[in-house]
Parts: sequence; structure tokens; C-alpha cells
Amino acid sequence: MKTQDKEYAGRLYKNQYVWWKRLLDVQAPYRCHLRRIHPGFVLDIGCGIGRNLIHLDGNGVGIDHNTAAVEIARNKGLQVFTPEDFHKSEYNIPLRFDSILLAHVAEHMTEQEVVNLLKTYFPLLKNNGNLIIITPQEKGYDSDATHVQFVDFDVQHRIIKALNLEFVRQYSFPFPRFFGSFFKYNEFIGISRKSG
Repeated sequence: MKTQDKEYAGRLYKNQYVWWKRLLDVQAPYRCHLRRIHPGFVLDIGCGIGRNLIHLDGNGVGIDHNTAAVEIARNKGLQVFTPEDFHKSEYNIPLRFDSILLAHVAEHMTEQEVVNLLKTYFPLLKNNGNLIIITPQEKGYDSDATHVQFVDFDVQHRIIKALNLEFVRQYSFPFPRFFGSFFKYNEFIGISRKSG
């Protein structure tokens, strides 16, 4: 399976909407965390079926190369595009976005591919805008056969440096770094800023 396959979008949907996750609202800490960052109007690259855009109450635009995922997200009322459609959209304007979000995307690519992808969209980021990179720790990384490179704090920092961004901070969420070996949903968070 590849991330652009229809089956992959179906897996994302099934995983997100399984009954016990909805009953327990397991996304609540992640939703609150993302809002606390105050990302403003967001360009969510690799948005999948739109989970983070929903966390942000739709305050942004998503891009994904999986056409089935784009359709699911649009059916939720979100502004989501394929890369080709985005480039023709009214959102493809220099300095349009307060933040670029790359959540659970970088690990599906090589480090250089991540840098190249972000360079494509960086003209759309406002001066002093933020890049937010979120990647899984060990247990989460091992849970998906489509993962290509383990993107820890060191790799995130190299990406930030390659893009000539100002480092802001890195931290483990929702639990300390130690938990990443056995808690599937522990994440590396990296925030950097585009100098203005």
C-alpha cells in the first residue's frame, strides 16, 4: 500500500472513526495542543482526511496527494486540494499563511524530499510565520509500513537548518520522550520560524 492509494485513505478514516476513539475523544489532547500553538491561518501539507484542519475549526487549507482522502475531507466541509488543484486555487498567494503544518508526513519521505517539498510552499508562508513539524516516535513509526525515515529531533533540526529557519523549540508530546518506545501516539514536535 502507498499513501496515495484509495485503501490508505480508507485506513485513515477507519482508524480515526473507530467507535472507542469517538467515545473517549482520544483526539482531545492533540486538538487542545495544536490550538495552544496558535498557528493562525494554516497550510496543512499532507492533511490526509482533514483531522488537524478539524482541530483548527477549519482555519486553514489542506493539500494531499491522495485523491480519496481529499474527497473525504471536502465532504466534511474543509478546504482541501490535490497539489495540482491547489496551485490553481485562490489560496496560492505569496505570504498567505501564518503557519505551515507538516504533521505525520515527513516520516513518509526522505529528509531531502521533505526539504524540497517545503521549499515549494515556503513563498506562501508569511514573514515570521511558523513551520510546525510533527512526527511519530519509535512505537508510532514502527506501526506503518509506508514510513521511510525515522524523523526525530535531530532530523527535524537538520530540516530546519536546510531551510534557513530560526529554531523556536522542540518537545515531546503528549508524554515525555521516554514514552515513545511503547506509546504509539507520542510525537516529536518541532517549531521554527521564517525570518521576516
